Amino acid sequence: MSAPCASWKDCAPGGCPWDREQTFDTIKPYTLEEAYEVLEAIDARDWNELTGELGDLLLQVLFYAEMAAEQKSFTLDDVLDRLADKLIARHPHVFGDVKADTPKEVLRNWEALKKEEKKKRGEEEQAKSVLSGVSSSMPALLEAHKISSRAANVGFDWPNIEGLFEKLEEEIRELRDEVKQYPAPGPSPHTRGIAGSSGQKAPEALRARMEDEVGDLLFVLVNIARYLSLDPESALRKTNRKFRRRFQEVEANVHAGGKSLDQTPLEELERLWQQAKRSEREDK
Repeated sequence: MSAPCASWKDCAPGGCPWDREQTFDTIKPYTLEEAYEVLEAIDARDWNELTGELGDLLLQVLFYAEMAAEQKSFTLDDVLDRLADKLIARHPHVFGDVKADTPKEVLRNWEALKKEEKKKRGEEEQAKSVLSGVSSSMPALLEAHKISSRAANVGFDWPNIEGLFEKLEEEIRELRDEVKQYPAPGPSPHTRGIAGSSGQKAPEALRARMEDEVGDLLFVLVNIARYLSLDPESALRKTNRKFRRRFQEVEANVHAGGKSLDQTPLEELERLWQQAKRSEREDK
């Protein structure tokens, strides 16, 4: 069955004014947004919503392909052909006679094949690193998960999860040691009751060291998630939603009492928080 139009412009001469103004760069933020909305629908197990979100994400692919076709770079058919070729080439255990009995063996073969593809494209220098191809523009948690997974695939990994917990304790100690260097009266969040106090700011050198230690701490946590076959990005999103639910219940209870949050003592907010946690457990 042939397409009714060679392009969107043929279907609707002149097209949509907003569409005509878009470029590859202006569409990028929408692609990222749609991808996150797909993940959110999956996390919520909202299959009806997921149907629509997948359609929105697919529209992004169609949009890029249409813009590329208009500038005569490639077409949607080229995208699909490239995908089919890649899937066949990287699944020799399915379409060939290569043996891969476990998911780990499949991933190892996949990475080796990707490296060979880069060599064929003249990217031999880049292909020397097992970390090549991991974009530094992706969310930091996802990047940490990917680069540590790549390293683990070539044997650079903790022998057991206890080693990771020991590393976690080490990083916590190192961060606490840096925090001890904080000028008196010590670090404090910029919240009510503290804003405008005589707290000191940390010197830039100390801030840089603390940032390094916090980064190390987060990296170990990502590796613990990886070791447990958990997605750290998904785990944090779920915790964010949990915090949002509970905090909004606290807000609702405070407002029902005719008060605002900044008029409510911290002890009362904590009591309402614990109440929200209990009610959430009872609903399960």
